[in-house]
Amino acid sequence: QVQLVESGGGLVQAGGSLRLSCAASGSIFSINTMAWYRQGPGKQRELVASITTDGSTNYGDSVKSRFTISRDNAKKSVYLQMNSLKPEDTAVYYCNVHLFRTSRDYLRDYWGQGTQVTVSS
Repeated sequence: QVQLVESGGGLVQAGGSLRLSCAASGSIFSINTMAWYRQGPGKQRELVASITTDGSTNYGDSVKSRFTISRDNAKKSVYLQMNSLKPEDTAVYYCNVHLFRTSRDYLRDYWGQGTQVTVSS
């Protein structure tokens, strides 16, 4: 009943920009923290950025000053603006959302399908 649909990935040259979007839909009572993770070839999945309900943000060291996470609560969406992209940013990017499906539900964890970001040198 809950879906996370990601978009915005693609191929870009080093130094370029991309904007990722993730929209949640379905049976949702409220959304807590939203985040972006990524997993490069042969690497562990790592946190890229997260944002709480009140707007507090957290970034991985490798993307600080280059990426910006934001959210639109009315649209149940989270975004990742990626600037000054580097080849090492190449990875599959996953949207992650913590939410309650109902007022009596426990906190659930949902993942998007992943979107490929490839940065060429």
